[in-house]
Amino acid sequence: MTGIVSILLALGLLIYLSWRGLPVLLLAPLTALVAALFSAAPLMASYTQIFMPAMGGFLVQFFPLFLLGALFGKLMEDSGSATALSQWIVGKLGQANTIPAVVIACAVLTYGGVSLFVVAFAVYPIAAALFERAKLPFELIPAVIALGAFTFTMTAMPGTPAIQNAIPIPYFGTTAFAAPGIGIIASALMLGLGLVWIMRRASGWDRAERQTAMASVTGAPAPMTSTLPDAGEAAPPASPLPPPWLAGLPIMLVISINLVLAGVVLPLFDTGYLAAARYGSISFQSVKGVWAILIALVVAITAMIAFNHRRLANLRHTLEAGTTAAAMPALSTAALVGFGAVIASLPGFTIIRDLVLGIAPGNPLISLAVAVNILAGITGSASGGMSIALQTLGATYLELGAAAGVHPDLLHRITAIATGGLDALPHNGAVITVLAVCKMTHKQAYKDVFVVACVIPVIALVAVIMLAGVTGSF
Repeated sequence: MTGIVSILLALGLLIYLSWRGLPVLLLAPLTALVAALFSAAPLMASYTQIFMPAMGGFLVQFFPLFLLGALFGKLMEDSGSATALSQWIVGKLGQANTIPAVVIACAVLTYGGVSLFVVAFAVYPIAAALFERAKLPFELIPAVIALGAFTFTMTAMPGTPAIQNAIPIPYFGTTAFAAPGIGIIASALMLGLGLVWIMRRASGWDRAERQTAMASVTGAPAPMTSTLPDAGEAAPPASPLPPPWLAGLPIMLVISINLVLAGVVLPLFDTGYLAAARYGSISFQSVKGVWAILIALVVAITAMIAFNHRRLANLRHTLEAGTTAAAMPALSTAALVGFGAVIASLPGFTIIRDLVLGIAPGNPLISLAVAVNILAGITGSASGGMSIALQTLGATYLELGAAAGVHPDLLHRITAIATGGLDALPHNGAVITVLAVCKMTHKQAYKDVFVVACVIPVIALVAVIMLAGVTGSF
């Protein structure tokens, strides 16, 4: 029992101190060592032989995805492509569809591989102008961005290059397009229910209440009616922006090349050499999906630079900024993986593992969804919680799935969807960033973020697990 208490103590410290603003990169090893100390495990061995190899292994496997994804997002931002595409979408849908327009703009960008942090900065000024014109409450902007940027396009949509959709690939031998049917259904539920919630919330605000609320927001932006078009009008850009087709081209390249490579091209090559010890003695299936995403991002980045070199005033600075932006998210997530590895090495973890695996015997999807959701909530990170769960229990769930007749593609998709529930609790970094960008506090805006980014994704997760159990398909 002491072992369980030490693990819970470490988890509690991780949650509390990260909530207080301390960096996860520092907290993860410290709290892991706290758990080791109270479990009477050797401290230095736990750090150098368990924590660091697990952290390093994650970076070896996934850092290229973080790097290329950050570069892609920074290029979309600095070339004006993210802004141009957002303006075109909201301009086509018009003022009457302000909320759906902003959600779709965020969704298109994130599904194409743009970091949700870039999306928040790029879309907020546009959303603020539209909300001002439509007399909508500014308190709903964080929820609108959250719905489009870190719900269905991050976890459920098949083919998304988000890291949350890439991490399960080597564990289950799948691709980014795993279980497309389940993914599309979950996406429709998240998008549909999220829009219903936000639209009802918006309609519940009367005119006086909106004016009072907007006046109380510190630093609320002034009206920007001249910067955005009504439907059918062309937006006069403040700076030379790429045309919509060119702004959307990199996104289409990422999605289409990823699909063609994973499904058609890469399987044609002889990859028997992967069985050699020098290449890790791995199967082609475990790397095919990651290779496809990496190549797709490289092609899209190259095309973006080639077509937008005149708009990139300082390409060297853009590349440096993108590279730097990749480091901290990758290191923080890897540190959480190291934390999970230390926890998994302690005697108390065996009891916790057995309890988790004992949930709904015979249906590993339920157990997997609960484990990933809880860990994502504890760490405040979708990728971190998923990585801990798969690092410690991925092979076990693959075996349980095979025994229960559950296809690895379904394990992949349920794992990815499960990361997008409790991860968006108040201490989540993306939530804090979006609120800061929108100049809102948790008290002002978190309620709606919680509904669209926590409650509704969990509802969608339960629905697709039930559907998969009834139909036996994906």
